[in-house]
Amino acid sequence: MTTAGPAAEPAPTRTAGSAGRSGGGARMRRVPPAPAAGLAGGTALAVVLGALLSPRATTLLADPGALVRWGLPVAEALADLGLAGAVGSLVLAVTVLPVGSRAAAVATRVALVATAGWSLASLAVLVLTYGAVSGTPPSDPAFGAELGGFLTGFEVGQSLLATVLLAALATAVVAGATGPRSTLLALVVVVAGVLPVALLGHTGSAEGHETAVTAMGLHLLGAGVWLGGLVTLVVARGTLAGDALVTVVRRWSDLALAAVVLVALSGVANATTRVASLDDLASRYGLLLVTKTVLVAGLVVAGWWHRRHLVPRLAEGRARTFWRLVAGEVVVLGATVGVAVALAGTPPPVSDSEAPPQWSPAEVLVGFEVPPEQTPLRLLSQWRPDLLWVVVVAGLAVGYLAGVRRLHRRGDAWPLWRTLLWLAGLAVVLLVTSSGLSTYGRWLFSTHMLQHMTMSMVAPLLLVPAAPVTLALRALRPRGDGSRGAREWLLWGLHTPVARTLTHPVVAAALFAGSLVVFYYSPLFGLALRTHYGHEAMHVHFLLSGYLFVWSLVGTDPGVRRTPYPLRLLILFATIAFHAFFSVALMDATTVLQPDYWQTVAADRGWGRDPLADQRYGAALAWGVGEVPTILIAVLVAIRWVQDDDREARRRDRKASRDDDADLRAYNEMLARLQEQDRRG
Repeated sequence: MTTAGPAAEPAPTRTAGSAGRSGGGARMRRVPPAPAAGLAGGTALAVVLGALLSPRATTLLADPGALVRWGLPVAEALADLGLAGAVGSLVLAVTVLPVGSRAAAVATRVALVATAGWSLASLAVLVLTYGAVSGTPPSDPAFGAELGGFLTGFEVGQSLLATVLLAALATAVVAGATGPRSTLLALVVVVAGVLPVALLGHTGSAEGHETAVTAMGLHLLGAGVWLGGLVTLVVARGTLAGDALVTVVRRWSDLALAAVVLVALSGVANATTRVASLDDLASRYGLLLVTKTVLVAGLVVAGWWHRRHLVPRLAEGRARTFWRLVAGEVVVLGATVGVAVALAGTPPPVSDSEAPPQWSPAEVLVGFEVPPEQTPLRLLSQWRPDLLWVVVVAGLAVGYLAGVRRLHRRGDAWPLWRTLLWLAGLAVVLLVTSSGLSTYGRWLFSTHMLQHMTMSMVAPLLLVPAAPVTLALRALRPRGDGSRGAREWLLWGLHTPVARTLTHPVVAAALFAGSLVVFYYSPLFGLALRTHYGHEAMHVHFLLSGYLFVWSLVGTDPGVRRTPYPLRLLILFATIAFHAFFSVALMDATTVLQPDYWQTVAADRGWGRDPLADQRYGAALAWGVGEVPTILIAVLVAIRWVQDDDREARRRDRKASRDDDADLRAYNEMLARLQEQDRRG
């Protein structure tokens, strides 16, 4: 087969899987001329457009000097490029490229350069941002002392400092990465670094703030996979040839498709929070938004074209046109980054950081207006979709259905009832996070507790019997080129000591029940009520702890440590008792948990119970709602116990029919020998 390389470049003779091993010996290969020009042009466009289009380059309330005016958008563009490069290169190294190959080593080198650049650029952004907001040039003698107060006393400063620290940590982890697990750790750190970046520019408590933060985080991740992956492919081009090149490009194309969907969805969600009408599109912010939309649409068309027409030609050795299109994509992506930097620095027509002046203190605290008085019907009708959980639920539903479809296409059966349970469980998760349960959960403790119980006990009871791990292991194709895909990482995760520990019924029960006390009687509860990230982390914990608990007792998926059924029932009854004790203690409490929050919202909502009475009602709900699922779990454990005993009895019967009941004969012979010995004695 003809190798896939430009005509002017000598055709490589090695594949990614057979190339030299170990990252230490890998060298950054010469990038082909067209993609190299694309990389240079894209970077230059990102920097120049970010500087020229940003309003901070021309007008400021207080002039901190030319260094801040022009340096800040340049630093922001470089930080965005560094973050994107880190995300994309690490995703390729972890999920696409063969472990130990030269291509994987080059991707790790790209990640090291990207994270180092991200660290330095983020530090520059931190310093220059303070200069911009304070109107103080860095040369001012008091700049350093005042900068310290900005970093510790303001949310923007804290987010900037967290970004710098996480970027530096990611650089250190990438520098010390020696294998796929350490590279995965580096990717986790980089993704964590996206959180404070997403919060920048979206601090506050106005309507749409939480959607804007989530949308920005998803947007950065999607763009990172798209742009960073493309750049890494270009740089690692010299280490790929033949079938290996075709395989890697196809895998990346699948990732890019998911990234495009994420970028588009998050972009639309973010725009809805910043633009109130079509007239707003005529503003500076609106024009930049339209420009970015056109650029992204062009990239989507180009991506579709090379996925549909050019990727198949790689197998025929026709790579020249493909790499030219890649070069063009990199240039347009660079321009998109530049416009995005300017967009982030431009005041939108609708602010998500400043609450309307007519809002009450409670509405400012919660982040949206007081809803009408709670009724059973309004619990289902007062929807405020949580973008993060909409994306998660949609992704899990599509992934599960795709797995079922793949099994059916190859003639394997999958029970319909499992699919229905999975979709029902996801519907419950969406109901908890985006319906009136979520809306009123910010205003009433009792509704919040109903959310908690539904998320941690009702949803897992539907999701666990759907056996998603079994489906994934059957549907996902194993890889034979040394790379790690979803199936390989799933198998690795199931056999880690952490997984074996967390799925032990004793540990899962302690995590499930003990976290009630830790969460509600610590500042974590206040953090979940007052911050977006804390609120989302609360939902994640409730769902995962409940899932692990149910999985450890009645799960059929591989990975769970199988314990005797009497021990499972004992653990379950102990958990029920502890849960009841917690509920009774909360009902008997004479003080309100997080009183500043609940008393503030109670004073302004104008309806509902007083905070202490509502807390007691919520505790009663926790007791009542929580006991029903635990009884169902007990019934499932008993049924599983009987089923396993029946299977064991049938297995023994089949064995006895094969060997003419050899075990029984041996047992009778042993008894006869003992009887004979007794007679002789």
